[in-house]
Amino acid sequence: MAVKGPQRWRDVLEAGNPRDIAQCITIVENSGERAREILNSLPLPTAHVIGLTGPPGVGKSTSTSAFVSELRSMGHRVAVLAVDPSSPYSHGALLGDRIRMQQHAGDSDVFIRSLAARGHLGGLTETTLDVITVLSAARFSHIILETVGVGQSEIDIAHAADTTIVITAPGMGDGIQAAKAGILEIADIFAVNKADRDGADITARELKGMLSLSPDSDGWIPPVILTVATTGRGFDELAASVQEHWEYLETSGEKASRRIGRLRDYIIARSLAQVKRSMVQTEEQLDIAARVSTGQLNTEQAVTEIINAQQEHI
Repeated sequence: MAVKGPQRWRDVLEAGNPRDIAQCITIVENSGERAREILNSLPLPTAHVIGLTGPPGVGKSTSTSAFVSELRSMGHRVAVLAVDPSSPYSHGALLGDRIRMQQHAGDSDVFIRSLAARGHLGGLTETTLDVITVLSAARFSHIILETVGVGQSEIDIAHAADTTIVITAPGMGDGIQAAKAGILEIADIFAVNKADRDGADITARELKGMLSLSPDSDGWIPPVILTVATTGRGFDELAASVQEHWEYLETSGEKASRRIGRLRDYIIARSLAQVKRSMVQTEEQLDIAARVSTGQLNTEQAVTEIINAQQEHI
């Protein structure tokens, strides 16, 4: 395939060819000047970004697949970003989620991509927003973020999604543990999956009881929905709640504030990353760590020297 210019990528993405979309995402994931040129040519994302999170074992991937099926039945074009643990050898995604969603492989209006977490504990990767920008430009109306199940550090997803669905299941812990994990604060919707098992009603009742004690009773109150991902039960209600939350965000003005917050986090993170790279280069050029190890500098002097060198370049 011939190399495309950044302006040309916008037209290519709108055409929706999966191979071109995948190629563009790869460029963006690798960062660099070419990635910046492409991103500068694309509009800010307008798609509804939906986060799915929850502890391991609750059936997130099966739920994602069932949710995609429901959204497709409503006529939506759907993209899925499944953040996998990284291979310790290649640092690439292990692709487990794509294997579990093979039923959508032949659907041209479903795009599934695994992103390697690469040691990032917040459940998302550093380039997640960039990939969302690409997928939105490719005319996907709904983008689902499914994150690795790492407990409390999953809270990062709330900063990247418009609507956050927290999936739990009977026997996965009581409401107090859920509160400790912070999910009462990040969840816009709760799905109690595996609702055909004993204890599902108790789990749902506990969640509703704790939500009734939430001080934010004047705004959106997260619904608790019983689902069975293996049969699709409850996913029509889940999709309806997601749409209802989207409408709430628009009418309340919260959608704009959430997206401003997302951009703020992104800008600060990128700025810090650039500063870090610059400081690493400065340390290497001045051989500061080696000088500390031989006693020529102490650590405080080393820090001061790096900062002073940075200021000279401003």
